[in-house]
Amino acid sequence: MQSVGFIGLGVLGSAIAGNIVKSGIALAGYDVTEAARVAAAEDGVEIVSSIRDLAERCGVIFTCLPNAPALMAVAGPEGLGAVRREGQIVVELSTLAVADKEAGRALLEAEGRHVLDCPVSGNRIMALKKGLTAFCSGEREDYEAVRELLLTFCKKEHFVGPFGNGSKTKFCGNILNLVHNTVAAEAMVLAIKSGLDPKMFHEVISGSGSSSAMFEVRGGLMADNDYGREGMNFSVPLKDSRIIAEHAASMGVPIMLYQTAVQFYHAAAAQGLGHLDAAAVCKVMERMANCEREPS
Repeated sequence: MQSVGFIGLGVLGSAIAGNIVKSGIALAGYDVTEAARVAAAEDGVEIVSSIRDLAERCGVIFTCLPNAPALMAVAGPEGLGAVRREGQIVVELSTLAVADKEAGRALLEAEGRHVLDCPVSGNRIMALKKGLTAFCSGEREDYEAVRELLLTFCKKEHFVGPFGNGSKTKFCGNILNLVHNTVAAEAMVLAIKSGLDPKMFHEVISGSGSSSAMFEVRGGLMADNDYGREGMNFSVPLKDSRIIAEHAASMGVPIMLYQTAVQFYHAAAAQGLGHLDAAAVCKVMERMANCEREPS
């Protein structure tokens, strides 16, 4: 097994890195924020002083980044680009526009690296339980070289074809994710106002034909009326919604159900709930239905 590095130890990245360490692999990591570095060190990640250190020592590097400027900074001459590394594999896990991933790949490949577009489906709660799914795209030989590493933090991984297909798959999957979460909240609020116990409702629907992964994971937070156990706050799906809308428009595909569902996310942010897990969309619907519960 080649030495492994990780860049981006935030909400999702830290959970992924923790699982890599638990698998018995020595992991070196870096993040721009001190708090993230300290927390990752407590999980067993060896924190390095710079991205250049990772570039020099690791055969495989994972990146899990919040936006396109962060990717360009990591890929550029002040980041990995400071060191030429023939054959080093960079596995890009973020959800970004395909054009941004292509721009990052161009910088990395100019210095001899191989790049995989490999976003993951799932939130922090799922990641902590090793419940992510990876959509890996690029050269199949590179995918085969990192497949066992993906299985240290994913329950499933798939090769989906040429570079960029991973992101396109993630965009389509994110539509289902957000709509399922919103409709789970809608059903939960109707159950509550109908006089049903929310925990009972969550228990009996989970595993049934009416359920979904989002109902089972985030529906539990809704039933408990407790959104502090962050899987992913509203900033990430709202960022992704702009990327997805632009991609769908470029393809000439209407996404009306998704666009309706995302309005409740905007409402949650406007109501001061943006720092909570996205399951808190349930609170928006409770207010609309005049049945808001007191915090647990």
